[in-house]
Amino acid sequence: MPQEHRRPARCTRVLLAEDQGMMRGALALLLGMEADLEVVAQVSAGDAIVDAALIHRPDVALLDIELPGMSGLDAAAELREQVPDCRVLILTTFGRPGYLRRAMDAGAAGFLVKDGPVEELAQAIRRVLTGETVVDPVLAAAALSAGPNPLTARECDVLKASVDGATVADIAARLHLSESTVRNYLSSAIGKTGTRNRTEAVREARQQGWL
Repeated sequence: MPQEHRRPARCTRVLLAEDQGMMRGALALLLGMEADLEVVAQVSAGDAIVDAALIHRPDVALLDIELPGMSGLDAAAELREQVPDCRVLILTTFGRPGYLRRAMDAGAAGFLVKDGPVEELAQAIRRVLTGETVVDPVLAAAALSAGPNPLTARECDVLKASVDGATVADIAARLHLSESTVRNYLSSAIGKTGTRNRTEAVREARQQGWL
């Protein structure tokens, strides 16, 4: 076998979390063609990420954000606690400024959008292993100009709980709050997002990546 095609003795172990089967398979195939990278686990749901990481002990976890069961951002925070040696790289279709800030808060070492070349992704995996933080430059500039998330954690909780058309009473029961407290949080969130009602507030918060 020619030397240039021979794998090194120690490959970088990669966990891949992506809910779209075709995309997941394509990424695994392309990354597997890199001599120094090995995809050791593939999962399609966010709540399977930590268990897979504990079993396979990847060096880098490549996570989508919008996953069933648990978001990639929430999984990143859990990985930081349970598998601290694993570096997290967020790879998403949605380049929203709020997502970038939340990813960094969750301990992610990088944030890239999916429309980049696979060579760039492979290089980003190598860079985060050296301790670098790798962020899409366009998204970084947008995040700086957008400013911080104006919503409190509780306001975000109330907006998330209202996305399925739940009543104020439903939200209150779900979050163990009084109905008046829920109304206050919703009113505050609507004001901060500059919208007219909670449906618009949820839409705006999602568009900004705050939820």
